[in-house]
Amino acid sequence: MKHILTINFLSIAFLLASCGNGNNKSDGYGTFESTETTVSSEVQGKILYFPVEEGQLLKKGELAALVDSTQTYLRVLQVEAQVESINSKKQTIAAQGQVLDQQLENINKEVRRAEGLFKLNAATQKQVDDVTGQAKVIQMQKHALNVQLAEISIEAKALGMQVMMLKDQLAKCRIVNPVTGTILVKYAEVGEIIAPGKGIYKIADLSEINLKVYISGKQLSDIHLGDSVTVITDIATGLHEQLGIISWVSPEAEFTPKIVQTREERVKLVYAVKIRVKNDGSLKIGMPGEMKLKLNR
Repeated sequence: MKHILTINFLSIAFLLASCGNGNNKSDGYGTFESTETTVSSEVQGKILYFPVEEGQLLKKGELAALVDSTQTYLRVLQVEAQVESINSKKQTIAAQGQVLDQQLENINKEVRRAEGLFKLNAATQKQVDDVTGQAKVIQMQKHALNVQLAEISIEAKALGMQVMMLKDQLAKCRIVNPVTGTILVKYAEVGEIIAPGKGIYKIADLSEINLKVYISGKQLSDIHLGDSVTVITDIATGLHEQLGIISWVSPEAEFTPKIVQTREERVKLVYAVKIRVKNDGSLKIGMPGEMKLKLNR
């Protein structure tokens, strides 16, 4: 009787263990990742201020670094002085134009008077020609002045554009953090000379992190955007489970990456899936994780 009970107990335990193993088998395996942003300088110069450190939380819009802007600032002052000089010339030319306008008005009166006297035989043709010639000279002077004013206006506009460009470069000497996140890597230090396009730090928002797993074509019909799944990670005391939301499913199949293990053979095609997970600080980029679908099995 004892032997029968022992055999029955062992059979039941084996079945329970078998069922438990089936239920604990995950549906996808992969690693955690996040959208990483490499922040670069848009201007060349020496870093004067760069207080950020790796692991520091930095908010969007905060000043992250300052690049030496002395030469750019001096260039702005120089070009602005040139603009003021051009504007002064424009005022002088405008005043000269007013004088010529008055002279032309006066000479036109003389032309009309000479023509009237000529009709009355009180003036000679030479007198008429002289005042008419004077009027034409003043008109030509006025035209030359207008051409000069147009050229100076074009020059002033070009200098104005230079000022705008220099002020834009001046603003770019202030490196403002583009996204809220945690500093992952710091590539430069205060005092270093940086070039445009050179990254000075890398940042990522780790408040939410993505688990990228791979599933087989057979599982694809069970995957839908917005579905809740169970995300499993290893901790010191065993396994940790938490809620995840499917945020992306690849529209194209690919061969399973060698670094990822799935239930299917490596040579078969799989689909990448991203699961958005709230991060309490325990999840790290590159950490392995598993995904279990919430299905009735």
